[in-house]
Amino acid sequence: MRLLAALTFFTRLPFWRLREIPSEAFKRVVPLWPVAGWLTGGVMALVMWLMLKLTSPMLAWIIALAARLLLTGALHEDGLADFIDGFGGGGGSRERTLAIMKDSHIGTYGVLGLIIYYMLMAFACASIAPAQLCLLAICGDCWSKCCAAQIINMLPYARSQEEAKNKTIYSRMTAWEWLVCLAAGILPAVVIILILGLLPKTFLAAFAAPVIAVLLVAWLCKRRIGGYTGDCCGAAFILCELTFYLTIALAFPAVG
Repeated sequence: MRLLAALTFFTRLPFWRLREIPSEAFKRVVPLWPVAGWLTGGVMALVMWLMLKLTSPMLAWIIALAARLLLTGALHEDGLADFIDGFGGGGGSRERTLAIMKDSHIGTYGVLGLIIYYMLMAFACASIAPAQLCLLAICGDCWSKCCAAQIINMLPYARSQEEAKNKTIYSRMTAWEWLVCLAAGILPAVVIILILGLLPKTFLAAFAAPVIAVLLVAWLCKRRIGGYTGDCCGAAFILCELTFYLTIALAFPAVG
């Protein structure tokens, strides 16, 4: 049931039609976020692989990103925009920051943040071999979601349940849930890099970058708003994934 809730929450596919999902199940979807990454990352990899037969690597990557946007309903990108709007325009005030993040309208900071994000992603794409990028799409998506998910274990929720956008506060992971989250996040890399050898083992060094990224996001959230929100989770994922690709692009330029 929780897997169905996670796929319903993190994608826009009509999984909810398969069975009625109790609201309580959505409180424990975050440990299964990397499992949703198998689907979203897999779609990105498949779309890029198909498009490489028809067009340039850059356009293929952009179309793959667009496919994930359609699949998720821009859930994470919306979180990034709200996060940047709030932390950029909140003036250091906790109340003002939270109010801006809850506002559905996007501001200047959010627009500029998304533009810079996609420019950096395009740069990373141009620096990585297309065949490797297809495989990294799965590894990066799942591992970045695993890292971003840890923010709910590090911080309390910054709002009350009544103030939350979706009226849901995620429960912290149990030890078993944490292991499931970790396994789901790292399994694609283990299979692709260590077992099948389809990517260089040196790429494993890049898996440290999302860990650092989520620690920095968590520190910033604690300092500014005393906790996290759903927007912080979405922003954490995007920033973890971005640092993953940028690390590979900058540290291993010979692969391009």
